[in-house]
Amino acid sequence: MSIFRFERVAKDDPRMAELFRLRYQVYCVERGFESPEDHPNGLEFDEYDQYSSHFCAVAIRTGKIIGTIRIVHDSPIGLPIERYCELDAETKFSGNPQRVGEISRLAISKDFKRREKDKAIHAAAGVDLIEDNHLYKERRAFEGRIVAGLQQCVYQESPKLGLTHMYAAMSRGVFCLVSRWGVAWTKVGEQVEYHGLRGPYLAAVVPHKM
Repeated sequence: MSIFRFERVAKDDPRMAELFRLRYQVYCVERGFESPEDHPNGLEFDEYDQYSSHFCAVAIRTGKIIGTIRIVHDSPIGLPIERYCELDAETKFSGNPQRVGEISRLAISKDFKRREKDKAIHAAAGVDLIEDNHLYKERRAFEGRIVAGLQQCVYQESPKLGLTHMYAAMSRGVFCLVSRWGVAWTKVGEQVEYHGLRGPYLAAVVPHKM
């Protein structure tokens, strides 16, 4: 039985406010990457969102957005990774800038993760109580499925957008996770302090066509 669905969210979709609210919970409240004072309305967004494609994970049982990710496109303000990371001149993307995007703002709230996953786990098991260690393992598995589903949205959407390559600024843990899914990421710079310690990576997401 499918527990989540993954879909693109258009910029004029009313659910964008829910998406930005989730990002506020993760980036401002839970992780402290962004200052709440900079987002007094409880919505976390930046200048790159108008140049991005947005995707979400939805809990089918409740219809709530429990995860999100975006692809930032080439624009007059460039890509976030170009602003915050020092990219290696020899390994960074050197082709048409309209062919490269950036995966950004992956967010899955701790609160949503635990509440929605536990409900789904208990419902699937048909019981009210599950041993703590088993429940912890199931939570981790559910989180991996959400991240994988959001990443799959990115990979499937890339050719539709004319993208052949993708940047991402990732922690070592996230890099190890996404490397399992058949996309080869190459480090193109040193780690920097950017929403935690992260390194810049580049991947070819579809065969490059000249």
